[in-house]
Amino acid sequence: MTAKPDFEKGQGLVTTVITDARTKAVLMVAWMNAESYQQTLTSGETWFWSRSRQALWHKGATSGNRQTVVSIKLDCDNDTLLIAVNPAGPACHTGHTSCFFQTIQDKRG
Repeated sequence: MTAKPDFEKGQGLVTTVITDARTKAVLMVAWMNAESYQQTLTSGETWFWSRSRQALWHKGATSGNRQTVVSIKLDCDNDTLLIAVNPAGPACHTGHTSCFFQTIQDKRG
């Protein structure tokens, strides 16, 4: 049996964490619905569902910063995807490599 995301659990959406396949850095978190998930599987590039625009979007379609899928993993509850990509530019719309560039706390020294 092949595992599949449980879109019904999240009212049609699953949380999707995007990481850089080479560096392992978390690049972004977005939402996928069944259609964007299928588009991602078919195209080999990331597609998401925009909750604010209520529309499907292909990452990098306007910016050129596309994400080529390397691997897709599903968590144990079938409601979160972890997708490793080879990014062609920054993941964040601000131009940062990752959407996680704002440090709130860092106790590493």
